[in-house]
Amino acid sequence: MSKVIKFLPELQGEEQLTVARLITDMTEEQAEQFAHVYRQRRKDATTTLIMAVLGFVVVAGIHRFYLGQIGMGLAYLFTGGFCLIGTIVDLFNYHSLTDNYNEAQALSVATLIQGSFPEHKETPRLSD
Repeated sequence: MSKVIKFLPELQGEEQLTVARLITDMTEEQAEQFAHVYRQRRKDATTTLIMAVLGFVVVAGIHRFYLGQIGMGLAYLFTGGFCLIGTIVDLFNYHSLTDNYNEAQALSVATLIQGSFPEHKETPRLSD
């Protein structure tokens, strides 16, 4: 947990616990790289809410595009947010939509970081 607080102090709640589980076995360097990449990829729940509200006035489904759900974004766009019912539901579920996106990004970044840092193995010695 101390790595999360050190590298990503802005995280709270379930997101903090998820990230803590992912970076527990990482080195300090890996955790720092994880924090840098994850901070760029994660989305803010408040921004998702604002975009969902804008769906009533401007473009239905803009919050789905923001969360990388292109198919759902197009479906909302062409159906007026499923006649605004889908948009209303998303106003109540905006936090879980954002949490699901962030969790997927955290898993993706953790896999990327762990694959980028090969484990330190002893170099085989050549015999005389």
